[in-house]
Amino acid sequence: METIFKEIVDIMQNDYAGWKDKQGCDRPDHFLEMIKGNDQLSNKEFKEIVEEYLLDFNDKHIHFIMENAENEKPKNRGFKVRRYEDRLYVTEVDSEERLEPGMSLVSLGGKSILELKELHQRRLNENHPERENWAPILMLYPEGEVVGANGKQKFTFGLYDKNPYVPTYSVEKRQDAVFITMTDFANPDAIAKMVVDNKDFLETTEDWIIDVRVNYGGSDASIYPLLPYLMPEEGMELAGSDDDKMLINCTEASAIRVLPELEEMLAGTDDEHARHVLKVFKNEWERNRGKGFVEFDFGDMVSDTFVKGMKYPSSIIVLTDVYCGSSGDSFVELVKKSNKVTVIGRATMGLNDYANLVSMNWEEGFELMYPSSRLTRIDKGLGMTGVGITPHIHIPWTPEHIKKDADVEKAFDLLSRSSVEVN
Repeated sequence: METIFKEIVDIMQNDYAGWKDKQGCDRPDHFLEMIKGNDQLSNKEFKEIVEEYLLDFNDKHIHFIMENAENEKPKNRGFKVRRYEDRLYVTEVDSEERLEPGMSLVSLGGKSILELKELHQRRLNENHPERENWAPILMLYPEGEVVGANGKQKFTFGLYDKNPYVPTYSVEKRQDAVFITMTDFANPDAIAKMVVDNKDFLETTEDWIIDVRVNYGGSDASIYPLLPYLMPEEGMELAGSDDDKMLINCTEASAIRVLPELEEMLAGTDDEHARHVLKVFKNEWERNRGKGFVEFDFGDMVSDTFVKGMKYPSSIIVLTDVYCGSSGDSFVELVKKSNKVTVIGRATMGLNDYANLVSMNWEEGFELMYPSSRLTRIDKGLGMTGVGITPHIHIPWTPEHIKKDADVEKAFDLLSRSSVEVN
């Protein structure tokens, strides 16, 4: 495990796209001391040490994954929470039948929520309570205090199999509007099919609502079939400014890792545009391997960056939240520029300062996923880490969201007002 850790350090100090920006931020020697000569170290304990090491980079696009040798399903507490003031409110219940949405946790392990916020500041590390991820903190404490209809009670948490993620790409009619839900952009074929299957409805409906409040990212190419609908009828220039570029850290080691991944993605994709994007990426990696930071030539990918829009929809509301990241960030940042789109909700996760993940796998069952690209806007202090893509209209999260969908209510209110203004 000592060898694996040293390889991880080498990747983070050479292949990772943020290595120059974050030079000296990590403490490899400190964590190496925990591993050296420790023959009793379990895979789980090793994973925890590596994750602590990686926290120093302050980049939520970095992932360290451990394969489960016993084929056990990943575990969680069977419910989700969100902090508001000095409580953690139960927002969803999966397997923990003793809890209900709306109940709240006031302490874990004998410590108040605000005490825990200070204790785990390094892991929570957000600028607002509604952005904090308490799921890993919950796993550290076997008991807490829960407030429900019967007052405050001690509660011993259970451990449950994590429900498998099932993506959603759906189009439905709500009132007189199109309501689209996309929980990721990982399947360009499925999103293209969603658009084709609902073509008539999409092209004849004035008002749209697009819900990406939960969106786990994927490929920016998946957005392409929706672009003409999202742009204003007169069209819009999509190319960024010359001082806002994406540089790829094309080390030889990363090229060796990423090229087979791109081949595999090509083999599993039918959508013509997505395949074209993947081929351009593959060709640029091959052309630039070993050159370090370079700007890819995407001329073959987007010969014309001016995109004409369609008459319908004329008004689009996009719902966002902190659970939207990566390609979800890209989607929200793009549509926010269109004059027929209003983004409402909470800021996105903000993962794309460093993006385009590359994977390193070890036979021992470990995988490190690290970003290979960086945006030059970081140099001007305009990065999105910890900030996200902010909405046009911020709707603060409160426990009232558990009882009613305030975001959707606001969306329909805005659409009705825009309809009155037009008439």
